[in-house]
Amino acid sequence: MSTTVEGRRVGWVDRRLEAAESGAGNRRWYGGLLAAVLAVAVWWAVAASGAFSTLLLPTPRQVWDVFVDSVTVHDGQRGLSGEYLWVHLWASLRRVLLGLGWGVAAGVPLGLLIGLSRTADRVLGPVVDFVKALPPLGYYPLLILWFGIAESSKIWLLFLAAVAPITVATAAGVAGVRHERINAALVLGAGRLDLVRTVVLPSVAVDVITGIRVASGFAWTTIVAAETTNGLPGLGGLAWASQKELRADVAVLSVIVIGLTAVAIDACLRLLERRVAPWRGRA
Repeated sequence: MSTTVEGRRVGWVDRRLEAAESGAGNRRWYGGLLAAVLAVAVWWAVAASGAFSTLLLPTPRQVWDVFVDSVTVHDGQRGLSGEYLWVHLWASLRRVLLGLGWGVAAGVPLGLLIGLSRTADRVLGPVVDFVKALPPLGYYPLLILWFGIAESSKIWLLFLAAVAPITVATAAGVAGVRHERINAALVLGAGRLDLVRTVVLPSVAVDVITGIRVASGFAWTTIVAAETTNGLPGLGGLAWASQKELRADVAVLSVIVIGLTAVAIDACLRLLERRVAPWRGRA
């Protein structure tokens, strides 16, 4: 079925409707695979041209070799910086999940409060906006002074990076709840708590997941900053440590693994979004 506005076909609407009806995502896996192949091809061509030193731009083969080193024992050393790649990955993933989890635990109730109460919006809204605007590297030294260089300061940094977008998305979802649903629930005798439980929470579920997706991206972009101090094992710490030895291949490998992990988590959240709200995009 085609969609027409003033006699003109709107192709992108048709494609989104077809994707929603088929249950398929808007981004196909083969599109991402094609983009990855093109990126590697351009990378290989630029590296092979000799325009840059391999110390600055390693070739794909060099990065593959360092990947092999990262999962094996070589020259009497395990992996990179004394740990296998999966140990670095799990260390960073654990920190991100903890920071993101605490962000969800605090951001969802805070967003509901801001969305449901004008007073809370006036008082807490500017605080959330202030935290959202802060650059992670700006307040990380304070977190180190307050919580030390161990795990606590890193988790706090990731929490602060994640809580604001989750709060904002949840509050926006509450503000977007349709009045017809609220009025219908009130007519049926729903109380204040029943209204929140049966109308507001189901309505904002997709907005919460969207906020978590945004927060996950912020957390992964913050992980390198979080692991600049005592960050080993960890992918961010591994990338940061590579500058001391001019190991651009290690840095590129770390960035690729961080990116692939972030994409995998986002894909899981998109799948959860379709399960929670299968009607999204059809109405």
